[in-house]
Amino acid sequence: MLTIRAAVPADNALIRAYIAELADYERAPEKAVASEADIARHVFGEHPIMHAEMAEWEGEPVGFAFWYFNFSSWEGKPGLYLEDLWVRPAHRGKGIGKALLQHLAKVALREGCTRYVWQVLDWNTPSIEFYKAMGATVMEEWLTCRVEGEALKRLAEGAP
Repeated sequence: MLTIRAAVPADNALIRAYIAELADYERAPEKAVASEADIARHVFGEHPIMHAEMAEWEGEPVGFAFWYFNFSSWEGKPGLYLEDLWVRPAHRGKGIGKALLQHLAKVALREGCTRYVWQVLDWNTPSIEFYKAMGATVMEEWLTCRVEGEALKRLAEGAP
């Protein structure tokens, strides 16, 4: 019933749709500005930096995982970072999210990764509980830092 496969260029519009659906769920639809051209370049282009796994239930597209490799300087080993995990609401409860997480855990082990990391919004209790049930530790002592927009430009220019 469930198939997980690597994304192909024909999935580009669907990946963009999933990103928009996830942004809407996360209460920030206006922030999902990635275009199909952005996805084509960074997932399927000459120097891809992202990977996507597509989930299909009985041949119907139902979700995806968007991920990339990172690196632990302390361990000297790669890690796998899950950027987005999305299963359409009508298909939740069928084990699709769990299967996507397990699939990427296998990729991480196959590639010698020592870590598999992702973030979750603090208000998203259903996802937090789901991730804990999968064995994840919520690392509350680590805070995400972000520089974007004008602040990123100022930092690049050397301004305080």
